[in-house]
Amino acid sequence: MVRKVIFSVALTGMMLGMTACKTVKGLGGDIQSVGQAGSDVIHGRK
Repeated sequence: MVRKVIFSVALTGMMLGMTACKTVKGLGGDIQSVGQAGSDVIHGRK
């Protein structure tokens, strides 16, 4: 029973670790686009 729990936790951690790079990169792009939109509004650009 304990082995199954440890295996499940390890497998979940590995899966999250493998997808984290793409998620963080996407989040960075979203933050950058929000910053650009805010800058455009401040400077009166479309």
